[in-house]
Amino acid sequence: MVTAGLGQASREAAYGADPAVLLKALAPRDSEQHPPRVLLVEEHAEIALALTATLERRGMQVARAASDADAVALASQMRPNLVVMDLMQVRRRQAGVVDWLRANNLLNRTPLVIYTAAVDQAELPRLVSGETVLFLAERSTSPEVQDRIVDLLARIGTN
Repeated sequence: MVTAGLGQASREAAYGADPAVLLKALAPRDSEQHPPRVLLVEEHAEIALALTATLERRGMQVARAASDADAVALASQMRPNLVVMDLMQVRRRQAGVVDWLRANNLLNRTPLVIYTAAVDQAELPRLVSGETVLFLAERSTSPEVQDRIVDLLARIGTN
């Protein structure tokens, strides 16, 4: 599991790397002929579209689920090589994509990238228009984020 932060800024002001650089490095391939399959779990369409566009430009196949529950159904169809999701979408004490990966013996072989997004809701339309881009940033360290990470690690560690 990798934790990261996402920020949003104009291309000139974005001080972090394109998230696709990290995700491409983490995404295993089935073979040279098959692109990595990324399951993106993100409720905000604007963030999902921006991430999808940058990942697809780097040769990855992306499927988006708007919720952790939807991700389970999508994962069973596509069998992802990489799961990328907003930490705030991981529902506590409910079965989700992490549990699906474990049940299908894929948890130890599928990289999981959990991010926090420091984006202003009012600025999200600028992602779609291309005025702004997403970049890797420091993840949030708020008490709620810390608690969610601990809960997620406990879920991952449970057999």
